[in-house]
Amino acid sequence: MDQTRDLDLIDTHAHLDMAPLSDDQQGAILRAQEAGVSQIITIGTDLESSESAAALASRFAGVFAAIGIHPHDAALADSVALKRLEGLASLQKVVAIGEIGLDFAKEYPPKSLQKEAFISQLDLAKRTNLPIVIHDRSAHEETLDVLAGFEGQGIGGVLHCFSGDIAMAERVFELGFFISVTGIITFPKTDALKDVVRQTPLQNLLIETDCPFLSPAPFRGRPNEPARVGYIAREISRLKNMPLEEVARCTSANARRLFRLPHPQDQ
Repeated sequence: MDQTRDLDLIDTHAHLDMAPLSDDQQGAILRAQEAGVSQIITIGTDLESSESAAALASRFAGVFAAIGIHPHDAALADSVALKRLEGLASLQKVVAIGEIGLDFAKEYPPKSLQKEAFISQLDLAKRTNLPIVIHDRSAHEETLDVLAGFEGQGIGGVLHCFSGDIAMAERVFELGFFISVTGIITFPKTDALKDVVRQTPLQNLLIETDCPFLSPAPFRGRPNEPARVGYIAREISRLKNMPLEEVARCTSANARRLFRLPHPQDQ
């Protein structure tokens, strides 16, 4: 994707601690930089991966960390774990609490336990003055209800890998949150999500790979990596009939505003 080399792209959601990316983290970061990706946020899903994310961010310029306990591991979000997360939150390159939220697709932990862990980590975000990265799968209404309970309390964030409709997206924007899209928008038979992207103002949109998952076409079925975030930007450009440079400029400005990221020359 040579046309993205001179752009300023940000991958707002990567899992650099997961295989196969974990086998060559430096290589993945260098390939991303060569593809026009100036900054990456690597995401924690439990205490171990949150600590790994924070450590990785401390080693590499342009890499930042989000820390949190995923709803699949909600049973681990006890007071001891939350205290450890609060300690990590004080580190300079930790920029968000996440990936947190609700996942009712298979109900790994009970719904009540997921909700308790979600609210506890929202309280943590409020105490630490950090935005949140939200996982919402098969729990749209419940996720919005929890967020509504914190409305007006200064918590911002993003619903990552957004899968709702435009009515849900508009409610998300009213609550002061962004939505983020992945390589799914490059897949066939995702017309509903493509329509959401067409109707969403660019100032409400972030882009992400969710690597090593969700590789965009033409890499579908293969491990994803941050270097491919440009394919998502290019599809947004096509769907919204606007220059690729404008998509990159605006989505990166959104990410820097939300996560308080420095400009690349200041990293």
